Amino acid sequence: MKPWESTLLVAWLGVLGCVQAEFFTSIGHMTDLIYAEKDLVQSLKEYILVEEAKLSKIKSWADKMEALTSKSAADPEGYLAHPVNAYKLVKRLNTDWPALEDLVLQNSAADFIANLSVQRQFFPTDEDETGAAKALMRLQDTYKLDPDTISKGELPGTKYQAVLSVDDCFGMGRSAYNEGDYYHTVLWMEQVLKQLDAGEEATTTKAQVLDYLSYAVFQLGDLHRAVELTRRLLSLDPSHERAGGNLHYFERLLEEEREKMLTNHTEAELAAQQGIYERPVDYLPERDVYESLCRGEGVKLTPRRQKRLFCRYHHGNRVPQLLIAPFKEEDEWDSPHIVRYYDVMSDEEIERIKEIAKPKLARATVRDPKTGVLTVASYRVSKSSWLEEDDDPVVARVNLRMQHITGLTVKTAELLQVANYGMGGQYEPHFDFSRKDEQDAFKRLGTGNRVATFLNYMSDVEAGGATVFPDLGAAIWPKKGTAVFWYNLLRSGEGDYRTRHAACPVLVGCKWVSNKWFHERGQEFLRPCGSTEVD
Repeated sequence: MKPWESTLLVAWLGVLGCVQAEFFTSIGHMTDLIYAEKDLVQSLKEYILVEEAKLSKIKSWADKMEALTSKSAADPEGYLAHPVNAYKLVKRLNTDWPALEDLVLQNSAADFIANLSVQRQFFPTDEDETGAAKALMRLQDTYKLDPDTISKGELPGTKYQAVLSVDDCFGMGRSAYNEGDYYHTVLWMEQVLKQLDAGEEATTTKAQVLDYLSYAVFQLGDLHRAVELTRRLLSLDPSHERAGGNLHYFERLLEEEREKMLTNHTEAELAAQQGIYERPVDYLPERDVYESLCRGEGVKLTPRRQKRLFCRYHHGNRVPQLLIAPFKEEDEWDSPHIVRYYDVMSDEEIERIKEIAKPKLARATVRDPKTGVLTVASYRVSKSSWLEEDDDPVVARVNLRMQHITGLTVKTAELLQVANYGMGGQYEPHFDFSRKDEQDAFKRLGTGNRVATFLNYMSDVEAGGATVFPDLGAAIWPKKGTAVFWYNLLRSGEGDYRTRHAACPVLVGCKWVSNKWFHERGQEFLRPCGSTEVD
């Protein structure tokens, strides 16, 4: 390995070592894998060159020996009658052939294997592969994409062509199966069969696919199709023991079902018999509304409401700095009042904040409402870091700017949080403030509840990634350099439950945001209390 390559490897290992596992939760960190893979390709190509040079020497020697032995074997005694030929034969067998043996036994792969072995400890894990597969399925559900569309890579706003092979699709289906997600197992295994039927070459066989698919449809209650698929499997592999046992079991259950009154069949069962399966209901009551808004559907921005939304220059209650250079302010929603500010952060400031945040990124957490302890959750897929003003002058400058814009003090606010969303990165509907049954959520801070949220968009997003408010029917789309602001609490101090919001899954792009949560303490004279509960 060359000295510069060794230096490059050490540099990248230093980066990768900070972010072991959970690569799928941050596109920013996944970019490091691109450079690691590039380094491995370079190492592999160098190994190939060395191997080719070695083979070239061996071939040259073989050609030379073939010509010589053809001549010597035709007249051995006559050939050896010349003393020089006799000497050279002895020398070749005593010296040259052992030298060739040494050349053949040379391990030219040692450097490549060493490089691969070192880097492999920082590779994505099984958890990452499962998380990445779940992310694609989340996008599939949220944006109503069928497996064929995803397999062909036909996504809006994409710059690069990307397709899923038969083996890739099989990996998707197997990941779903291992998670007990039979709904997606069926969708992806059917896609595998479709691509195999189209003649695509693969290491995956139809028998393997039918093995997973037959059991998945059985788990979804479709006995008729389970029997049919198992019979197909046995026709391809008659010695498949598990399939034989499953078929006898399925047929017995089917016979028992036939004995029941057909009128007892529910509509869902009949649909299942036709190969149509419903997506399972999950824990989120507003799932349909939330995902519709993510797709830009069901937005309740009526003409009447639009007439109440305006644009203006904002000077932050005549703050001197803003009198000279006011910010452009645009109403995004009337009640609760949600506003967007333009040109809040410059490209240079954004890049600097990303630069200092990236090494600190860790899996984003949520606060357990009962214990107040921070923990990771499947409904929040991103990585975040917290920046202090001492980290860089740009952090202090951005904090002060947010104070000027909002008219609230940052002295009791939380640190600036920077977040980067991963594959299908999202944060499902949640409240930023603590409810009455979570009174200890911010007790440690001693600054009261989260009174307001200031959210900076630090990147454009090609598709997806909106901030949506399901109870309002509002959707706000990321625009680099802009920021949105809203109050989480009414003036009475009561939580405004209308502000329940979510970060939609990123379909295409890399989403960076930063946010500042302002707390109640210190705002008493900056945002006076109201006289009634609903003020």
